[in-house]
Amino acid sequence: MRLVTRLNVGGPARHALLLTRELSAEFPTVLGAGEVGPREGELSDPAVVVRRLPLRRDVHLLSDIRALAAVRRLLTRTKPWLVHTHMAKAGTMGRLAASTMRPRPLTVHTFHGHVLEGYFKKPVERAFLEAERRLAARTDRLIAVSPEVRDELLDLGIGRPSQIEVVPLGLDLDRFLAVDGPDGRLRRHLRLSPNVPLVGVVGRLVPIKDVSTTIRAVQRLDGVHLAVVGDGELRSTLEAEAAELGVANRVHFTGWWDDVAAVMSDIDVAALSSRNEGTPVALIEALAAGRAVVGTDVGGVRFVVEDDKSGYLVPPKSSVALAERLSVLLADTALRTRMGTYGRAAVRERFSAQRLVGDMRSVYMDLRGRQRERK
Repeated sequence: MRLVTRLNVGGPARHALLLTRELSAEFPTVLGAGEVGPREGELSDPAVVVRRLPLRRDVHLLSDIRALAAVRRLLTRTKPWLVHTHMAKAGTMGRLAASTMRPRPLTVHTFHGHVLEGYFKKPVERAFLEAERRLAARTDRLIAVSPEVRDELLDLGIGRPSQIEVVPLGLDLDRFLAVDGPDGRLRRHLRLSPNVPLVGVVGRLVPIKDVSTTIRAVQRLDGVHLAVVGDGELRSTLEAEAAELGVANRVHFTGWWDDVAAVMSDIDVAALSSRNEGTPVALIEALAAGRAVVGTDVGGVRFVVEDDKSGYLVPPKSSVALAERLSVLLADTALRTRMGTYGRAAVRERFSAQRLVGDMRSVYMDLRGRQRERK
């Protein structure tokens, strides 16, 4: 049984769909997921059937009780030997429900980042932290998507070193690795000529992504345009901010695009100004497309971006530092090309779908051996 809070556009959903599809022959899997929020965008895979559950991201007592009951009913019907959860709410409901089953299935939880800093108000963060500590104590294996995430968890008292395994994100990168020059569709859509400097941001427009800092960085760069590819609760706020800063004519909100590889092919530099990240999918895809990147040095970004080799790392919330690094890259085509080439080679195998599937196969086989020993 694989449980994910929601299949919104991002790393956890890609991870869950890919593993469910690619490991189905060896480990037949039922995938359960909640509903996405408004304007989040939802991922799907024609080869994967999704069982809908009343999981929701926010904390709501009555809804959470119903969700827990629904998860337990699904576990009772399917009787899995292993429950693998992704994202905080699914991780809570899945592991609590599994603990009430007899025999109890083995449990795995993947931390794709964490919700313990920057996502909620402090009292809620403290409650999440205590809950994660207690849940970790009864989880058979914890997965962190980067060494940085693992170290943060241990520093917070979540899990034991012997219990946590680092399994980096894996993605279908073939479309990005195949990029060989500009596609042109994004620039035609934005009515920009090939010689106009264009920075790209791809992702959800939510507070933790702090797209506002990128907009303020672009304000400092005369003649530079920004493509904001994605959607979310802050879109109207960010559009208003761009207008207030006098850059509405240079900041373009496109909504979600199905062909992100085409987007990456048309931008000069990819930017990310998140306040926290697990593994930044957008930067992996940009590097696979041969684009240099600038990202904030938070969470697992350093695990993806090698500073001064595939791009630059800057402090969070600093539009000045972000603008300075973007300016350096936009002014030097040879530097961008060199960094993009290095980055493409670095992510090709490191974040491939094949590597992820192989790593998780090993985890499952080890756990299956343990499960058989218990019988």
